[in-house]
Amino acid sequence: MSFAQPLPSPGLASGRRRPKNLPSLPLSAFSPPSTGTSDMFPLPPTPSALFPGEVIDAHLRSEALESAGLDLAGTEVAGVVLLLNDLSVPEGLQSSLTQNVRLLSVAAPFELSAIPSDYSDHSESSGIPQSLYTSYTASHEAPESKSQAIETLKWAFSNSRLVDIDVQSDIMANVAKYEVFEDLLIKATTDLPGNRKVPIVLSNILPPPHDLSLPIVKLLADPSYRNYQAHSASLSLFPNLYVKFTPPMWNQTVPGPADPTSEMDQHREWKRKIKMFIGPVLEAFGYERIIFGTSPSLATPSLLNPADWYALVRESFAELAVEQDAIDSIFSLNARRIYGSR
Repeated sequence: MSFAQPLPSPGLASGRRRPKNLPSLPLSAFSPPSTGTSDMFPLPPTPSALFPGEVIDAHLRSEALESAGLDLAGTEVAGVVLLLNDLSVPEGLQSSLTQNVRLLSVAAPFELSAIPSDYSDHSESSGIPQSLYTSYTASHEAPESKSQAIETLKWAFSNSRLVDIDVQSDIMANVAKYEVFEDLLIKATTDLPGNRKVPIVLSNILPPPHDLSLPIVKLLADPSYRNYQAHSASLSLFPNLYVKFTPPMWNQTVPGPADPTSEMDQHREWKRKIKMFIGPVLEAFGYERIIFGTSPSLATPSLLNPADWYALVRESFAELAVEQDAIDSIFSLNARRIYGSR
């Protein structure tokens, strides 16, 4: 019987790996690109330098009227959309604002539980464009209440140039709640005449109600966030539907300016979460159907410092590398287009 001879063991010198000859980089790799190249591939805008030309506060509650026109980190507030407390338009509203702030529009409240019998549009007499706003709550999800809400919305769409809906039910995270709300919108808009393209503006869904204690890593895989993405895409299929970017119901006060010395700074943490919710809506609606406002949902009794909210929203969009025209549209042009006189 013969055995194969083992291979000779290599010596230490022959077994040691020698360093590879790395290719040398050309000097151009360490030189700034030529002017022509930098023009073709411009750098994204610097967040600290990206500001809207002006701001229209398209969601201002009446009790916050005294804060209208406050300086927002150097950006001029050029106009407001005021949510009235009742159907009447108080006299002297424009004179109660600072000289450089225009009352772009007023919105009168109505309840979904019944069609108002005493509503009249004062746009011509007051010279201020008028629209309607209402609140949608979990109580409207019951079959009988939903049927009445549909009829009331049909009336609103037929009698107003624009309808705001403050969504106080968590339709963005809950599939069953969303399906009820979507069905309500479909039935309320189906029989409208072809020339009644009334803008519908939803608030309190961007950002939606959220548990701040949920880490971003877990939020990405959470069913509520996946539903939020799907429902944002579905709502965008309503061609006349807009979304307001208003302070969320997060059971915390909107934080002030960032503290660079703090590792757990609330301003930065809020921005991380806000950007998570901007993404799906921006992708679905585009920047031409997002509108900025500073007052929270009517379900929230307390108001906030509008400058703090403005800083959070502006920095969040800027850090997502949106262009200047997107910033201008979100903070003023979109509101001016749909709320301004027609």
